[in-house]
Amino acid sequence: MFCSKKKSLEVERIVKANDREYNEKYQYTDNRIHTCKYNILTFLPINLFEQFQRVANVYFLFLLILQLIPEISSLTWFTTIVPLVLVVTMTAVKDATDDYFRHKSDNQVNNRQSEVLIDSKLQNEKWMNVKVGDIIKLENNQFVAADLLLLSSSEPHGLCYIETAELDGETNLKVRHALSVTSELGADISRLAEFDGIVVCEAPNNKLDKFTGVLSWKGSKHSLNNEKIILRGCVLRNTSWCFGMVIFAGPDTKLMQNSGNSIWENQVGDQFRTFLFWNEGEKNSVFSGFLTFWSYIIILNTVVPISLYVSVEVIRLGHSYFINWDRKMYYSGKATPAQARTTTLNEELGQIEYVFSDKTGTLTENIMTFKKCSINGRIYGEVHDVLGQKTDMTKKKEAVGVSVNPQADRTFQFFDHHLMESIKMGDPKVHEFLRLLALCHTVMSEENSAGELIYQVQSPDEGALVTAAKNLGFIFKSRTPETITIEELGTLVTYQLLAFLDFNNFRKRMSVIVRNPEGQIKLYSKGADTILFERLHPSNEDLLTLTSDHLSEFAGEGLRTLAIAYRDLDDKYFKEWHKMLEDANAAVDERDERIAGLYEEIERDLMLLGATAVEDKLQEGVIETVTSLSLANIKIWVLTGDKQETAINIGYACNMLTDDMHDVFIIAGNTAVEVREELRKAKENLFGQNRSFSNGHVVFEKKQPLELDSVVEETVTGDYALIINGHSLAHALENDVKNDLLELACMCKTVVCCRVTPLQKAQVVELVKKHRNAVTLAIGDGANDVSMIKSAHIGVGISGQEGLQAVLASDYAFAQFRYLQRLLLVHGRWSYFRMCKFLRYFFYKNFAFTLVHFWFGFFCGFSAQTVYDQWFITLFNIVYTSLPVLAMGIFDQDVNDQNSMDCPQLYKPGQLNLLFNKHKFFICMAHGIYTSLVLFFIPYGAFYNVAGEDGQHIADYQSFAVTMATSLVIVVSVQIALDTSYWTIINHVFVWGSIATYFSILFTMHSNGLFGIFPRQFPFVGNARHSLTQKCIWLVILLTTVASVMPVVAFRFLKVDLFPTLSDQKRLSLHKVAHCVEFISSGCFLSLWVSFVSRSASGRRLKRRQDPCVGESLRPGDQAREDLDMLLLTKRAMESLSHLEKICELKIHPRHQGWKRHCIIALAGLKIYVRKPQTQ
Repeated sequence: MFCSKKKSLEVERIVKANDREYNEKYQYTDNRIHTCKYNILTFLPINLFEQFQRVANVYFLFLLILQLIPEISSLTWFTTIVPLVLVVTMTAVKDATDDYFRHKSDNQVNNRQSEVLIDSKLQNEKWMNVKVGDIIKLENNQFVAADLLLLSSSEPHGLCYIETAELDGETNLKVRHALSVTSELGADISRLAEFDGIVVCEAPNNKLDKFTGVLSWKGSKHSLNNEKIILRGCVLRNTSWCFGMVIFAGPDTKLMQNSGNSIWENQVGDQFRTFLFWNEGEKNSVFSGFLTFWSYIIILNTVVPISLYVSVEVIRLGHSYFINWDRKMYYSGKATPAQARTTTLNEELGQIEYVFSDKTGTLTENIMTFKKCSINGRIYGEVHDVLGQKTDMTKKKEAVGVSVNPQADRTFQFFDHHLMESIKMGDPKVHEFLRLLALCHTVMSEENSAGELIYQVQSPDEGALVTAAKNLGFIFKSRTPETITIEELGTLVTYQLLAFLDFNNFRKRMSVIVRNPEGQIKLYSKGADTILFERLHPSNEDLLTLTSDHLSEFAGEGLRTLAIAYRDLDDKYFKEWHKMLEDANAAVDERDERIAGLYEEIERDLMLLGATAVEDKLQEGVIETVTSLSLANIKIWVLTGDKQETAINIGYACNMLTDDMHDVFIIAGNTAVEVREELRKAKENLFGQNRSFSNGHVVFEKKQPLELDSVVEETVTGDYALIINGHSLAHALENDVKNDLLELACMCKTVVCCRVTPLQKAQVVELVKKHRNAVTLAIGDGANDVSMIKSAHIGVGISGQEGLQAVLASDYAFAQFRYLQRLLLVHGRWSYFRMCKFLRYFFYKNFAFTLVHFWFGFFCGFSAQTVYDQWFITLFNIVYTSLPVLAMGIFDQDVNDQNSMDCPQLYKPGQLNLLFNKHKFFICMAHGIYTSLVLFFIPYGAFYNVAGEDGQHIADYQSFAVTMATSLVIVVSVQIALDTSYWTIINHVFVWGSIATYFSILFTMHSNGLFGIFPRQFPFVGNARHSLTQKCIWLVILLTTVASVMPVVAFRFLKVDLFPTLSDQKRLSLHKVAHCVEFISSGCFLSLWVSFVSRSASGRRLKRRQDPCVGESLRPGDQAREDLDMLLLTKRAMESLSHLEKICELKIHPRHQGWKRHCIIALAGLKIYVRKPQTQ
């Protein structure tokens, strides 16, 4: 492996069938795969090399080397090597376990059996022994062993069906077809063994949807494309057998090329890691202090211990599991749970400011329903009453085609019977329109056991249109590589398929060229109206105007539209064009450009037929999610390929756009100058016509950097929206205009970009990500969203109707858009809150722990003598204080999940990074410095010239160290108890268990037994027992603890009382609600209220009764006492009800006054109580 020559970079691949000797001279890889990284001999050196590429491990290794130098270090080597070895060992065990499973998987795959044609007969071979150029036989439901050129199959015309779920997550069947010259080989082994074709094709790459090559055989050349290739990882379906020639094997297959190499994530600019690395100070220039300097570097390194890195990863892992386990993000419709595909971005989920969302399949269901169409200037799909007025379509009406078409889909909902009448009357335009829908698509058909047609569709839009044609009498039946068969009003008609001009995101249209039974050649095309209208014949001007109005009407209703057109082709012209297309397909250089040019040439002078309109409903919970995210100050940008009117309608439907907005700016310029002018006018309108842009607050200059000051946005009052189409966006993204675009867009509440390409989506995200100091998130469901998802800081994939390509490229994945609200407002906010709290406490306790050495230096001549026992230094961060802070970092919460959802404003501190920044860091440092001063100087002052209870001197070094260590453990444990907002049984066990663990280890290490075994390592024999049995020591520990903690308690009490945060206010309100509701729900309140109402209503004295609140019988003679109790309890009840009315924000009708009003408030409080918001 290490001795093999490095293979030169491949430019193109040349493969000859059935000739291993010929192919071996190119040194192609075999079919064995290696996803594992190590073996028994290489594991230790490679793994250690990988681990010590990390800055933290190198830093601690450097400290270890310094500690091995006696002249420098006053600490023994084990204080650093124990935690370092522990971390390295844990990581190595994890890596070894992962690699072991990779080995097992590799062996399982490499040893699969496949039938290979060797020496003119089929032989069973292991996958790892398959070579490039071999011919393989595949059978139904069998995995494909390598990337194959399909030669022949059991299906007519060399067709075969594959499932590509392993590659792109799509479960819909896809069709592949062999060249006609090779499909004739069939299953004849002798002819297949004689096949000696040579394939010249592209070099190995990771493009799943593209393949270019040429097959040379029997003096002829045949172009190859992706439709002729079956990729490794696919599964053969609904095909008895097929034969294929191996083109790429093993690591060269497209599946393995997409798997990539093992990488280590390195998030550049991660705000938290700013404080995780130790920045060494400038070296002392005085050489005499050189050794002392390095000695204190060793002693003070515990400010940032190696356990910090481990703890951060454990906390992030825990947060990721919480997302995976969240049942409220589980979609039962598809049995799909939420999935955290990374562990390094959880905190950034709590800091999102911009969300970039696709529309179709993300905001909508991507389940298409054919609703309306426009044919030859007439709208079909609207239902009118007897007066000719539009009426709503109801389920009481019978759908078109159900009664007359036995093959009609019973779920089809189209109620305008005028269309069926036009079909029956033989309207040629209507027939041509439906014929186009039945012919121009990529749908595959199959029959189920009941003889019903089942359509396998790659796009929900195609499925809706083909199903509509089926229900209206034009039924797509089957296809072969050369023909398409449809049933036209009961008559089977077979069309010869001459060419297929496929759809892509740049063409935004697809076309087929067919020859009908009469010999006429027709080009049928469908696509985006902006694209097709540019290619219409000039004679369509009137129809174009009418159809454009219909399209605007459809889009205004939120429907997705496509334009429909055709062209009659001359036989001679088509033959010339087809010959040029064959030459282009056979070309190696600039093949795609030549093919695209030929497509453009023939798709012109089209005749307009009309347009289609399909409905894509909003997903459940989209409106609530958008509203909640807007309240959390998250700006939502919609990037969609739909028409502008459709995008606007969806924007209004999901409350991104509202009638309350001050203005909606629409940018639709066709040139850079027009776009710049429209952006300028929009900014003038936004700031006001009379406002100068150079007044010191807002300055718009060409040379101004793209970063915007927050003051600029604060000067904008009111809500605005920006809508821009893809053509204008292309100009707006140019260097001299994108400044204006970014300034305007970032001051708008909502931005909608319509008719945009996948590349433009990524460019918009990159623009905001690069020039705004904000965390971005992109969410989508399809392959066209992958570039956008990868461009944002955080990518979210929705496992919808378009496969799993977006999910595979994402950091987080779930099934519905509404789960984004919970991901951000609950999990994201909690992760940010917990990590910030963890870091603040961690730095506090380590400053308190480490800086004691600094104060001790003034009394030891800065000799680098340590205060604590060296074993205490070793175990402090990895045993005594590790678990409590982990529990807080994993489980803590200021308010529960429901309150986080109900109050989106709680999300804002994360966007402003208020919980952990330089200011907070310095506060933690100051807190730690104060605690270290108290920890050192109180015991020092107490021990100064003091004798113990037994008359002996207690101011020895060992007693002083034990007292300080014990005080430190208790102080930091009390501090974390004060910091913990949400207590679980785990928190209790970890916090109080850590104190117990400390004392257990302390007495063990100071025991006679360990001293007898290791006298040099445990010299503090008997000291713990001697020191901690004296009352004065415990008084010093108590005084130290109180002096450390009380100022913090007083400061926090005053801060919450005088300057409460929104979170504090929420917790206080919930606390008061709980107390008020507890009082209202008690028997005391109920009995009091009954008596109060009775007395108010009748004015009569109460009879003798038992009051559970007073606790004794009320006798007729105790009238004064009874009245006093009634007065006090009624006052308390009124206060509780008044407070509840404010919290519940009740709007009670004026007619409800007196006791009725009070009862309504009490019921509202009880309703809150049932929801159990008790966070504390």
